[in-house]
Amino acid sequence: MIESHEKLTVCVLDASTYVGFWILKKLLNRGYKVHAAVRKNGEKEMIKKIEVIKERTESKLTIFMVDMLDYHSILEALKSCSALFCCLDSSDKYDSITVDFEVRGTINAVEACAQTESIRKIVFGSSLTAAVWKQNICSQKNVDERSWSDQEFCKKMKLWYALAKTLSEKAAWALAMDRMLDMVSINAGLVIGPDVAHLNPQITMSYLKGAEQMYENGVLAYVNVNFLADVHIRAFEESSASGRYFCFDRIVNSELESMKLVESLSPLISIPSSYVCEDSETKTERLRNTKLGNLINLRSS
Repeated sequence: MIESHEKLTVCVLDASTYVGFWILKKLLNRGYKVHAAVRKNGEKEMIKKIEVIKERTESKLTIFMVDMLDYHSILEALKSCSALFCCLDSSDKYDSITVDFEVRGTINAVEACAQTESIRKIVFGSSLTAAVWKQNICSQKNVDERSWSDQEFCKKMKLWYALAKTLSEKAAWALAMDRMLDMVSINAGLVIGPDVAHLNPQITMSYLKGAEQMYENGVLAYVNVNFLADVHIRAFEESSASGRYFCFDRIVNSELESMKLVESLSPLISIPSSYVCEDSETKTERLRNTKLGNLINLRSS
């Protein structure tokens, strides 16, 4: 276990993303001092929320404006920090250019950690889409942390969000191992939570590209942002946490479950008033998150 939270300073990058903002709030509530690293083109509404929190928390929260392509601006935000919670999502529509930008930003963030002596661990926010997109996914009975999405398949299907998460996470792991950094990745399902349709529409729709195929393949899953933020913090606080962790609350395995998910994303996605749920078939669930269960049980024991 780590020392008293009040003695530690950690960095959240990008704190203006939906997940990053929730991690920031949870860290402050637990007594950490937080460096909120916000991209210059970050979500303006979320940045305003962070500024409001800063007024209430005084010295507990410091805001840094960073350019992901400017390595030195990231270094400045990491000074005196024990951990980096890296949550990079684009506010723009994902395409091949966005993919390249996210990968380059990831490399800069991890390299900056390597040059910051105080950094103990990186908690890297990734996605299940970095693991479930491949031609033969249906042939796998168990899809767990050993699985990676096929890059060429993602390019062929124009699954740019999945490609960005796959390439970014692989780049982060390669550099972390080369620089001998302690890193954990959290591969989250589709993130749901308060006001997600309004505050996180672009990422939500990017994740859901190919949703019908994910559903048919038994790998469409979602996670509440409250739980997801807790998992990120646990991964830092538990010294034994290592490698990848699949993080989801539920697998969407029936038409009824699909409708429940759609309702949670309203008005971003809506159900036609004339729609009647008739399909009672249950899809085979392939995703496994046993490793996450072990982490949670370790914390509670």
